[in-house]
Amino acid sequence: MPKEINGQKYYTATEVCLEVAISRPTLFRWLKRGVLTRLHKDRRGWRMFTEDDLEKIQLEADRIKVEELF
Repeated sequence: MPKEINGQKYYTATEVCLEVAISRPTLFRWLKRGVLTRLHKDRRGWRMFTEDDLEKIQLEADRIKVEELF
């Protein structure tokens, strides 16, 4: 369940992985590769993802699925 902070919804890494249907190692590999240019972190230092971030990650997953077809 996303958390709302100052009117913005934030998702945990686990929620992003479930939503996009990717593994955590895949998510973190993509982050290291630069799929997202800006990371949000909570006060504990855990990564938090906005709906825009979720959309970018979904686009990357869709792009890779299309590449696998060819």
